[in-house]
Amino acid sequence: MMLAEITLGVGIGFTLGLLGGGGSILTVPILVYVIGQEPRAAVTASLAIVGANSLSGVLMHRAHGTLNWRIALAFGGAGMATAFVTARASRAFSPTALMAAFGVLMLVVGATMLLRRAAEREAGKPRGLPATLLAGAGVGALTGFLGVGGGFLSVPALVMLVGLPMRAAVGTSLLVIAMNSLSGLLGHLGDGALDIGVVVTFAVAGLLGAFAGARVAQVVSPLRLRQLFAGFVLLLGVYVLFDNLSKLLA
Repeated sequence: MMLAEITLGVGIGFTLGLLGGGGSILTVPILVYVIGQEPRAAVTASLAIVGANSLSGVLMHRAHGTLNWRIALAFGGAGMATAFVTARASRAFSPTALMAAFGVLMLVVGATMLLRRAAEREAGKPRGLPATLLAGAGVGALTGFLGVGGGFLSVPALVMLVGLPMRAAVGTSLLVIAMNSLSGLLGHLGDGALDIGVVVTFAVAGLLGAFAGARVAQVVSPLRLRQLFAGFVLLLGVYVLFDNLSKLLA
């Protein structure tokens, strides 16, 4: 199990460093279906793991100049406020309902990833502070409620709504993810026993993957990888949604 945790942790970190997101969209299902954690505990652990991995990716992208600090702080600051509120609100829903919602989100994210090339063409000059704050608040709300760092939500938002170029959006997204994950984690503390051993193993392995992914992102176009990853996310989303809808309707 330790070898599996290390391998999966590296993969999650690599995805974050390469694409600016995707870690949490995989981490929660992995913690639930592979590691065997209860959904609420998995959400909390996911926020800790993805937040730590994102910070390592931030350092790498900063060195390459693909990080917009001003937009990241405004976008992430708005998201932190809503993430904390919705993390508390999620306690009113059953774990099965939350996982079903997570499955729906995965389908939306997978479809968004497949349409990313069209989104990239829409990038232009930054659209100003109000658009940045509104987009950040929306991504943060989903982060806290469903336990996702928001990378595959924030990257399209930073490109289409805020107007950042794709490479800058990837680097900027990692700082946003770290900020939102911290806020969501604080809101979820107490929702279930946090397995520190699993968190540390995934986080340390993910640091290596994040650095590798960020380096690869500078020299290789990730378009084909995004398409393949989108297909995987869609398939996993169908499974998670079907598995939990069947429980809700039983």
